[in-house]
Amino acid sequence: MNILVWHVHGSWLTSFVQGPYTFLVPVTPDRGPDGLGRARTWDWPPTVREAGPAELREADIDLIVLQRPHELELAHAWTGRRPGVDVPAVYVEHNSPHETAVDTRHPLAGRTDVPVVHVTHFNRLMWDNGRAPTTVIEHGIIDPGPLWTGEEARAAVVVNEPVRRGRTTGTDLLPRFARWAPLDVFGMCTEGLAEHLGLPPDRCRSRDLPQGELHPAMARCRLYLHPIRWTSLGLSLLEAMFLGMPVVALDTTEVREAVPEGAGVVSNRFDVLEDAVRRLAADPAYARATGEAGRAAVSARYGERRFRDDWERLIKEVTR
Repeated sequence: MNILVWHVHGSWLTSFVQGPYTFLVPVTPDRGPDGLGRARTWDWPPTVREAGPAELREADIDLIVLQRPHELELAHAWTGRRPGVDVPAVYVEHNSPHETAVDTRHPLAGRTDVPVVHVTHFNRLMWDNGRAPTTVIEHGIIDPGPLWTGEEARAAVVVNEPVRRGRTTGTDLLPRFARWAPLDVFGMCTEGLAEHLGLPPDRCRSRDLPQGELHPAMARCRLYLHPIRWTSLGLSLLEAMFLGMPVVALDTTEVREAVPEGAGVVSNRFDVLEDAVRRLAADPAYARATGEAGRAAVSARYGERRFRDDWERLIKEVTR
């Protein structure tokens, strides 16, 4: 079976392409957003093949996996086939509604021929899905192993473009937490963050690392801090739990489902969150025990095998 899927979210796609299929990933000469091709920072199997627009027009395609609204027209233009009409298709919705959940209608809400696959139950609830058939396939993480050492009494934060995204990613909250543990902020476009927040460089280090170096660097931090106000369930939170890191997170979107009691500290109270950061940074034994509980919880719910099984069932259903 040949599945056409764009390289949009590298972490999610890394788990998706482990399935027993051939994956056609569009590539363009400039390797722009619509033609990134194979990942350069993740390890993908040889079953992932790059294909340009001309090749896609002649390719056998059994399923199209859409992830952005404009891919409906892009797929038609590049393959000559209409998703959901000429070839089976599904639409993976990675995000929570950007505007109000009360009034935000999903781009596919008026269609019945392309199922919408949400990555969290929270997202399915918050979008107005209209007539579109919906299902949920929760994230699946390739286990990086229990790498946590916690040797540095610092809090790891993973966020891309924290200055631009501001309150969405809880960037404004970082100075509050930096009082209790110095921060290592991993991600793209984090340069100048300490200056932007008015923090000394030793209290807020910016770290833009290659994917292969990210997990070991995170795991040297005593804890993982997830200050995100509004987004889908962050893969970095789940990855931190797989590493065995104790986590402290805002009680927003799907976080409470991912971090059960005892597996981390989840709250919207500043005093509870700040006390958790302070205590975890000061108590390695408590941090280790919390991280081990978190790793057990995330392994049981967000494992790669369950993710692949869920997708194989759906793929068989929509292509039969």
